[in-house]
Amino acid sequence: MSLIAKFIFAVSLLLLAVMAPFAYLNLEATREILHEAAVSEADNISETIIKTTYYQMLENDRKRVYQMIQEAGTQHGIEHIRMITKDGQIIFSTNRAEIGANLDKTAAACDMCHAGALPLTEVSSMSRSRVFRNAVGEEVLGITKAIYNQPSCATAACHFHPPDQDILGVLDTAVSLQRFRVQTLKYTHRLMALTLAMLLAAGVSLTLLVRILVTRPIREILRHTRKVGELNLGEQVAVTTDDEIGHLAQSFNAMTVNLKTARDELQTWGRTLETKVEQRTEELQRMQAQLIRSEKLASLGEIVAGIAHELNNPLTGVLVLASLMEKEGNLDPEVQEDLGTIVHETKRCARIVKGLLDFSRETAPQMVPADLNHVMEQSLALIGTQSIFHDVRIVRDYQEPLPPAMVDPHQIEQVFINMLLNAAQAMPGGGTLTLTTRAAGPQLTVAIADTGTGIPAEHQRRIFDPFFTTKERGTGLGLAVSYGIVENHGGKIELESEPGKGTTFTVRLPVSGDGKQPQGAAAA
Repeated sequence: MSLIAKFIFAVSLLLLAVMAPFAYLNLEATREILHEAAVSEADNISETIIKTTYYQMLENDRKRVYQMIQEAGTQHGIEHIRMITKDGQIIFSTNRAEIGANLDKTAAACDMCHAGALPLTEVSSMSRSRVFRNAVGEEVLGITKAIYNQPSCATAACHFHPPDQDILGVLDTAVSLQRFRVQTLKYTHRLMALTLAMLLAAGVSLTLLVRILVTRPIREILRHTRKVGELNLGEQVAVTTDDEIGHLAQSFNAMTVNLKTARDELQTWGRTLETKVEQRTEELQRMQAQLIRSEKLASLGEIVAGIAHELNNPLTGVLVLASLMEKEGNLDPEVQEDLGTIVHETKRCARIVKGLLDFSRETAPQMVPADLNHVMEQSLALIGTQSIFHDVRIVRDYQEPLPPAMVDPHQIEQVFINMLLNAAQAMPGGGTLTLTTRAAGPQLTVAIADTGTGIPAEHQRRIFDPFFTTKERGTGLGLAVSYGIVENHGGKIELESEPGKGTTFTVRLPVSGDGKQPQGAAAA
């Protein structure tokens, strides 16, 4: 069922529940009124007969009295009229078969007055009435009216009634209720028709009102909802009222505007995503190339440093001997000139060797206060999109706020990158990488823990040695360079590893402002 059908059905049931008792009470009141009217009519007929036969009764003209009663009984709707003595004998009846019969005091015509120990002399008309069915099954109303002993009756010459006798007899009149029942039935039909008409009018009126005030706006909102579902966000619902439906339409329009804005932003972002990905890929490639170059340069620095030291000693001897021989004054000029050339070229070689030594030495860190949480996040941003991190779940357990550390952020970033890459490479099938930062007194600790393959015990002692690696394509310089950087910052690196369970590298660095100076630069 539609919403309007449900609403009209519910309202109709409510109206029916209210009107049905009202109609029932109205019908009962109508029946009571018509019954009282029938009693009053029958009572009036009895009173009229008694009064019209008064003088004939005084003259004891019973024949005339009976004729008048017989004529009155021929009126439409009168079942019978009969006169009953105080002893219960029917002295006359329009139904001649009853004349002369005696009635028991418990009969319906006598019971209302003789129900008690003493007969009643005054009874209301409603109490003197009774309803019964005649021989053909129609309802009949019977009413009895007492014939009182008037003073003129007790003193009349024609007959004598003792003065102490209150009631001379009873006039029993029975009228048909068929006419009143027909009127009641007609009124019932009219009332039912009126009730149904009111229900129909109320239903039609409510249907029109609900259709105009509720159904039509809701259908309009529903139509726009379907358009929103089809991603047609350019139209809005017309707001024509300031009620709940109007507020719903306003909220729907606001939602549509927000969805359109979000969709436009997503489309713009989608159009630029490929460019951003390419730019980010190029940036990562440059960073990776830089890292590779750094490792190569570090490796080359080790080789150059060794070669420079090997060349420096013989060059020094050649330079000293050539200088001493050049100072001898008795040498041939040509030899003197050759010795000068040797001294000059030897010094040039020494300058070249010095340059190589300078190249092999690490650069002194540029110390500034830095947030290690931020440095770690920057390191993750640089390498976190690499394919080796795709199946790695990163858990951050940072202390907030973390005191600043006196470090060179770029060099510490290089340390974190080396360790993060090593951790990810130790989990080729995926795993969990937990990053923890804590402040403990004058030191800050950064722990990088993986759930990878772990490091065998025989390799743990050599893990920071230059050129030591277990990788097929590794140079063995990453952890060595990291170790040197941390040492130059006045810190240290600790290793805990268990094969098959994972590895944890803990970096300890001094807190900024504790007065501790970083160590001087050392050879790689």
